[in-house]
Amino acid sequence: MNAYVPILVLGALGAAFAVFSVVASSLIGAKRYNRAKLAAYECGIEPTPQPAGGGRFPVKYYLTAMLFIVFDIEIVFLYPWAVHFDALGTFGLVQMLIFVGLIGVAYAYDWRRGGLEWD
Repeated sequence: MNAYVPILVLGALGAAFAVFSVVASSLIGAKRYNRAKLAAYECGIEPTPQPAGGGRFPVKYYLTAMLFIVFDIEIVFLYPWAVHFDALGTFGLVQMLIFVGLIGVAYAYDWRRGGLEWD
């Protein structure tokens, strides 16, 4: 149990800081609101009216997000494998080839759907 005390103390400090920050901002923050402050900030561009559903995102947006997630996960798994490559032997090599093959299938799907086109 003594090994977990520093983790619990750090978690309690993080939670206390989060609660303190929210309470302090509500007590110290300005209370005068006007129409300009309540409007959404759009990087200096006047916001355009959108449909009730919030509008639809193009499919390419989701394909790009999927591509990022696939390769991000691939890198997370490839680093430990590269570090312990010699200790894993043939079994580790075969497993990583299967994993990279599955990632290749996701990449090919994204490529065929046009996720890499930027026009």
